[in-house]
Amino acid sequence: MQYAIVIHKDADSDYGVTVPDLPGCFSAGSTLDEALAMAREAIELHLEGLIAEGQPLPAARGIEAHRNDPDLSDGTWAVVSVQASNLRTRAKRINITMPERILDAVDRFAAQSGETRSGLLALAATEYIARQRPRVGAKRKGR
Repeated sequence: MQYAIVIHKDADSDYGVTVPDLPGCFSAGSTLDEALAMAREAIELHLEGLIAEGQPLPAARGIEAHRNDPDLSDGTWAVVSVQASNLRTRAKRINITMPERILDAVDRFAAQSGETRSGLLALAATEYIARQRPRVGAKRKGR
């Protein structure tokens, strides 16, 4: 996953980082390199919190999706890559069966996205469940 970030720097302050796709996710660092490293950590912690709460993961949009936002216009844009497999969630080994053509497609997409097979499948399942949850809850309420 690649998250667009905005870096702000005032003359008498550290570098501040905002992650527009993750409201409430921000970070800082005394150097630009430190700010980028801290941004990655902040994004990972934010995502882990959302996962733990069963919340949907917001889509990671590109810089172009945010460039016209006047609140972000005075910063410098960058992109931070986060591997879903690096998120500190307890993992459990499973054995699944799926058609070989789907597994091949998963592996190709994971490689192109910089993910692992497990990371991509976990992310896909999490996002699918989050999208389906309101509909499933609505069906139960109507019974």
